[in-house]
This record gives sequence, C-alpha cells and structure tokens, in this order.
Amino acid sequence: MMFDMEQLDQARSYKLLSSSIVPRPIAWVVSQNADGVTNAAPYSLFNFFGGHPPVVCIGMGRPKGHDKDSLSNIRATQEFVINMVTAPLAHAMNTTAVPFPSGVNELELAGLETLPCTKIAGRRIKNSPLALECRLQQIIDVQHSSVIVVANVQAVHIEDEFVKDAQRCHIDSSRFAAIGRMESPGWYTNTADRFAMRQLSVQEWTDSQDGATHES
Repeated sequence: MMFDMEQLDQARSYKLLSSSIVPRPIAWVVSQNADGVTNAAPYSLFNFFGGHPPVVCIGMGRPKGHDKDSLSNIRATQEFVINMVTAPLAHAMNTTAVPFPSGVNELELAGLETLPCTKIAGRRIKNSPLALECRLQQIIDVQHSSVIVVANVQAVHIEDEFVKDAQRCHIDSSRFAAIGRMESPGWYTNTADRFAMRQLSVQEWTDSQDGATHES
C-alpha cells in the first residue's frame, strides 16, 4: 500500500511515520530555565549524527505553535542533558511524559535523584547509566508545529561497570537494558535480544558469492 504524504493531515502523517520507523532511541531530556527550575521530558525523535564533532539531533513538537518547557529552556540556557532510559526507569520516564503545567518539577514527582554536570550548568539523572551533556548549536524550524534541535555533546557520563576499555572507548552496551520507542499508543521495546553480524570487505563478499555459485 502506498501512502501519499501530501494527502495526510499532521496527526496521521506523524502516526504513520512513528509507527513505521522503529525502534527509536529515547532522549530523556533534562533542562532548566533561566531561574534554575528543572524540567524532564522524553523525546523519541532522536539520534546522533556525527562522531567528530559529536552532534546529536532531537525533533521537538510545538503544540499550537508554542514551545513546550524543554524547548523553551534550551532556547534560554543553550544547554541540556540527554539521559538514557532503561527498563528499570521506564515508569519514571513515563511520569515525566505527563503534560504537567509549566514550572512543575517532573524529576521530583518521578522520585528521581540528580547529579551535577561537569561541563554545563544542568543536572543529570543519577540512576541513568548514560548521560550526554549537550550545548545547543542551532534550532532548525521545520514548520510552526516542530523544530529540530542540533547540539554538540560536551561530555559523556557512563557508569564504570559498562566501560570495557576506557582508552579505546569500548562500551558494553548490551548490559544497559535500554528501551526504545515503538508504535503508538504506548508500545516500547528493549535491547536484550540482539545478534552479531560482521561487515564484510569487498573481497570477502565476492568470495562468498563464488562459494554460493559453486555449491548450486
């Protein structure tokens, strides 16, 4: 079946893409306003787009053309933290997704402790095994209803138990128990089930095709 995106309204276009492009990592964004009031919210339109310089991007909605707290805070301070969402933290993350009024500290309501950052003024979630301290690079207006936040990663915090070789930056991500976003409403997945597949060189691929031809 072919969907003509120009024939879909905003709600159906979002539903189609968010249900099809899966799984998606979750950026659990912790930000603060100019007065230091902290906010937390999850965003699943997220990934990293460069290793050097280290760049991450997050898609953020603007309901009725207005910034939500996370985006407003990022505009004001130019800084924020992305925390990893793990299976044990799923319910706390879901609490921070509740559309509380502006100024409510979702971290307190979710019972989450925080730690100070090292390169920026914000705070990170203590029990998250991974946190990225980010500084805003630019905000790209996609349309009145959404933006893309582009940021440079200033520091990465990873719990020691997940670091296999710090010098070579080898991380045992299989033990993170990270979760990802699936289709709406409310579906998630975990990263416990995985498989390994080594990338082949051109010669290895050619040899494998020759072998398959000879066998047939």
